[in-house]
Amino acid sequence: MGIYLNPGNEKFLRVISSEIYVDKTGMLANLNSVLETEQCYICVSRPRRFGKSITADMIAAYYDNSCNSKELFQNYVIAKEKDKFERFLNKYSVIQADMNDFRFRRDAESGNVISAKAAIRLFQKEIIKELIEEFPDAGIEAEYDLPLALVKVNKKYKEKFIIIIDEWDVFFREDKLDTAVQKEYIELFRGLFKNATSKNFIALAYITGILPIKKYGTQSALNNFDEFTMINPLVLSEYVGFTEGEVKTLCRQYKMDFDKVQSWYDGYSFRRVQHIYNPNSVVKAMFYGEFDSYWTRTETYELLRDYIIMDFDGLKEAVVQMLSGGRCKVNVHKFQNDMTSFQSKDDILVLLIHLGYLAYDFETKETYIPNEEILYEFQNAIEGAGWDTVIDAISASEHLLLDTWQGNEAAVANGIEEVHMANTSILSYNDENSLSCVITLAYYNALNEYTLIREMPAGKGYADIVFLPKKFSDKPAMIIELKYNKSAEGAITQMKERRYAKALENYRGKLLLVGINYDAGTKKHQCRIEQSYYSQPGFTHGD
Repeated sequence: MGIYLNPGNEKFLRVISSEIYVDKTGMLANLNSVLETEQCYICVSRPRRFGKSITADMIAAYYDNSCNSKELFQNYVIAKEKDKFERFLNKYSVIQADMNDFRFRRDAESGNVISAKAAIRLFQKEIIKELIEEFPDAGIEAEYDLPLALVKVNKKYKEKFIIIIDEWDVFFREDKLDTAVQKEYIELFRGLFKNATSKNFIALAYITGILPIKKYGTQSALNNFDEFTMINPLVLSEYVGFTEGEVKTLCRQYKMDFDKVQSWYDGYSFRRVQHIYNPNSVVKAMFYGEFDSYWTRTETYELLRDYIIMDFDGLKEAVVQMLSGGRCKVNVHKFQNDMTSFQSKDDILVLLIHLGYLAYDFETKETYIPNEEILYEFQNAIEGAGWDTVIDAISASEHLLLDTWQGNEAAVANGIEEVHMANTSILSYNDENSLSCVITLAYYNALNEYTLIREMPAGKGYADIVFLPKKFSDKPAMIIELKYNKSAEGAITQMKERRYAKALENYRGKLLLVGINYDAGTKKHQCRIEQSYYSQPGFTHGD
């Protein structure tokens, strides 16, 4: 048993010994199905604190032939695979390495962090040293040629390896501009995973990081890898984070309000699984019994700020729209999978998806801010970033909300007008869609009390914006209808005639109908507010 070669199962034992462990061993069945096949090359990219290292430790513990892990796994999902469970259990030599350990290693004499080039050589040297100890008759001579060393071991001992590389993309994140180092690193990976001889010694290659595999032009240097990303994690979707069922179980166990957990940490959605929760943040919330921004503390807000203030046409408008609860179309296919090759706002948005700051809807091709935890991080990032008008709108939104509850139509119209005029340099203001963005920015603080729903099916049409009170809120529901060059009175009439209140089938209580019109000629806003009480099957008007 070594540090990198057959590291044993102690790290996974530590994981399952924790107070909170959510069983994700079912993923091993997916890996078992591709062992020693053409599909055995897997790249999983996830944001920080989404369980990448825990998964790597689980995989190592399951396959490592230097230990016996049956007792560790026998009470988990993978044990239900019966014949396949024991067929592959502890049957392979495993090489497990976290590339951060090498990239940030310090020189013993100077105390300085070693160079990226030295880190790549050190990675090979230390694993080769352990290979020589374990396989002394393999004839290994070169200190820095790991692919050749594995070829020799395989030829002499017929040994096949499972190679697990965590934080594989560290050189693309930390050495953004050092293309020479990056190419040397990719060439090493070619030798390990793509050369014809590597097929003889690879049973499974599992690499994981924040970024997908770097593209050169339109091609990937390692196009034999199947990639499971935050854009589309395919069959591994349920292993990205915690599923809704898993979170509900934890909420019952720790007596936590599920609706609040959902609001704070849900929001990542994939084709196969609709609700995925940030695992680290959910665990922290359960453990400490408090809702807070746990995951975002692993990154500084400056990192997010540096990207969202980049001067690409439409980027600022897209961020404001998402801050306001909206979504933005994004092309995810041109991104080069690094942190420097930016050519458009879409490249920035896609990077933020991979970093976990944004979520992606594969069906609609839209991106959005997933939950309250990330929303607060965006708000922190724009402070001091030259976004004063947006910050002012957010600060004023509490007063606007109070004016709306109190039926102060003139104050509401004036408040929206101020947000509109202050942000004309950001938002193209020429239709109801743009008006919708301004309205939701103006009502930013409403997200503390409400769930915002755009284009909600309602009666005989669609309500432009619905603010539905959260479970713990005692505030009135609000339906907002927007008009452009028409009238606020007409908006109120439309909501009544088309019975928009029918959208609130499960709601009982006070309801505000808010009609807002923008006159492009006078550049003035008009507001009408009518208070109602909603009780299925109809609703009544007035006090």
